[in-house]
Order: sequence, then C-alpha cells, then structure tokens
Amino acid sequence: MTGTGVEPHPPAPRGARAGPPHQRATWVEVDLAAITANVTALKAQAAAPRLMAVVKADGYGHGMVPAARAALAGGADWLAVALVEEGRTLREAGIDAPVLLLTEPPPAAAGTLLDADLTASVYTPAFTEALDAAAGQRGLVADVHVKLDTGMRRVGVPEGRWEEALRRVRDASWLRLTGLWSHFAVADEPDHPYIARQSAAFRRGLDLAATLGIRPELVHLCNSAGTLHLPDDHHDMVRPGLSIYGLEPAPGLAGSTPLRPALAWYSRLALVKAVPAGGSVSYGLRWTADRDTLVGTVPAGYADGVTRALTNRGEVLVAGRRMPMVGTVTMDQFLVDLGHDVGAGGTPSEGDEVCLIGAQGDERVTAEQWAALLGTINYEIVCTIGGRVPRVHLGGDR
Repeated sequence: MTGTGVEPHPPAPRGARAGPPHQRATWVEVDLAAITANVTALKAQAAAPRLMAVVKADGYGHGMVPAARAALAGGADWLAVALVEEGRTLREAGIDAPVLLLTEPPPAAAGTLLDADLTASVYTPAFTEALDAAAGQRGLVADVHVKLDTGMRRVGVPEGRWEEALRRVRDASWLRLTGLWSHFAVADEPDHPYIARQSAAFRRGLDLAATLGIRPELVHLCNSAGTLHLPDDHHDMVRPGLSIYGLEPAPGLAGSTPLRPALAWYSRLALVKAVPAGGSVSYGLRWTADRDTLVGTVPAGYADGVTRALTNRGEVLVAGRRMPMVGTVTMDQFLVDLGHDVGAGGTPSEGDEVCLIGAQGDERVTAEQWAALLGTINYEIVCTIGGRVPRVHLGGDR
C-alpha cells in the first residue's frame, strides 16, 4: 500500500540496468561500451589517422577516468583535458596515454604540468617562458602544441602575433613544437561561411610555420561537429568531445555515424501524497491541482542539476509514461503530478523508478529535450549533473 488507499500497480517498464547505490536513490548510469563504440565509429569515418578524445569536465559529466579508459579501448590515440588537475587525476589512475592540456594554466603551474607528463598548449609569452624554464630545471625537452586563434577569439595566439609566437617556441631551449591546432566557432552550423574563413586562416598558419622551418607532427582543428562533417579539415587528428558520449553537436549532425547516448539518469519516488483539487505545492505555491491527484516526491533538485527553470515545465518518465514536473524545483527534491493519465498502467507508488534522462519502456527523455526546453545545449545538461549524484559505470574498465 502507498498510504493513499490505492493498491500498487503491476511491475512498471524498467529503464535502469542497475539499482541505485545504497546511499542515495538518485543515480546516473554510464554505459562505457557506448563510449567505446562511439569512439570506434568516429575514428572509422574520420579522414585523419588519429583521434583525440576530450574528457575534460569529468568526462562531460560521465566520469573522467572511466570515460577515458573506454575511449582508449575504442581506439583513441590521445586524451584532452582543460586543467592540470584533470590530467594529474588521469595519471594517478594509471592512464599513460598522451594527454593534451587544452588551455594554459597559470605560469606557476608549469612544473606541475611537466611532472604529470602532460603536453601543454601554449599561446602567451609568459606561460611559454615559464614552461621553458621549468623544463630546463628538470633537464627535459617538453613537447608543446601551439594554439592559433583563427577567429574564435577565446584563447590562442591572435593572427598578428603568429610569427612571433612560433619563433618563440621554435627557439626555446627546452621546448619542442610538435603540434599546431585551432578551434572552430560554428562547426555545428554546416553552412555557415565563417567555417571556411577559419579553415583558410588555419592553413595560413600552417604555411607560415613551414616558412619558419616548423613542420609539426600533429595538426588538428576539428571538434565533434567538424569530425562529423568537415573531412577536408581533419588534418592529422580529430578532436571530438560531445560525440564520444553519444550526443550530437546539433540535431541530425551525426548523419550516418552511429552514436549511442552513454548517460541515463534515474531516481525513485520517495513519497506519494494525495493532493485535492485546489491544493498547491512546493515553495511559492506555484502550481495548483485542477483535480484530485497524486503527487510524487523525487529526491533530486537543483543542487543535483535539476535546474529550477524546469519548474512546471519539465517531464519525467514513471511507469513508462510521461509525467509533468509540478511546483517549484527545490534544492534536494522536485514533485511530479502522478495523477496525469492514471489508469493506463496502474497508480505509481513509493519506490517506483523515475527516469529523468534516458529510456523507460517505449518512452525516452533526452538531454536534447531538456536543452530545447531550457534554451541551452545538451553539453550543459550533462555537464551540470551534480557531483553528489553517484555515477554507476556499466561494462568496460572502470
């Protein structure tokens, strides 16, 4: 019994492949075999011989170390991170594949970067000089990749200073320029003219490097979107991030490349209560029942990545059916109107599975659907699932 006087329904369609961890009834499942398969598929269709898997931001919320291992199992040649701390975590986990640091850390971190055996991206005089000095102190020659700004204007060497920067690295005593790279701003918009402008600018950078006697071993430009539809810009290596996790940079962009979403997010109903017609719920009483209904409490809130903007807007799956989120999303819980379409499969009850992102029966809620509802991108949805939500990794080497 649920305490509402209604008998529990027959077993609901299951989505989760694993039960929740003991400490919490809200969890994320990550299918590592999907990451491996996605990397294999991306590398197979790439015109470049090498693939760098981007695993920064805790593997886009999937768990950095397991994601990195799964990507390497799928054929990734390199890994990429944003922070020295991320690279060091990979090393401490026993991962010895080449790791590129995508952004410069503060100059004082140059020695830590080298001690972790990371390959630095360089683009400022201060960091280049600090890295050269730190390498000299250790008596080693450090490989670096120079990042050219071809129009993203976020980080990288601006075009007017390319020659100066290339000469600085070429002439450094303890640095070896082994890579040149840049980053597309609008590769997820296949017909945008800015793509061609950036591509042409990057090729000018390669030509300039050649005139200076620099012929790097690795040239790379393409992110996930570029990997999927810009083969002429693949050069020596592609650099997918989002797509290795089975998510598309833009709708339909994967084309014929098979991608399988690796992440699903589940919870369980913690409590089910009867709410009479005219009854209101949660902070601010922002939702009022228009008929007698049941409301379920789900133990996940905005501290976990269920953003408050989903208040009275989002949907989850319960018993294989879409159920509306009602009332204000709070820090640790949100509420679901379980009276919606009651009778199609019985009445939900405490302990029943709730699917926030993923599949349950024949229904599916996707990160893309959340993103469309919230006016953002699927990257943000998966990356902002909070660290206190346990990740359960299925298959692969964890």
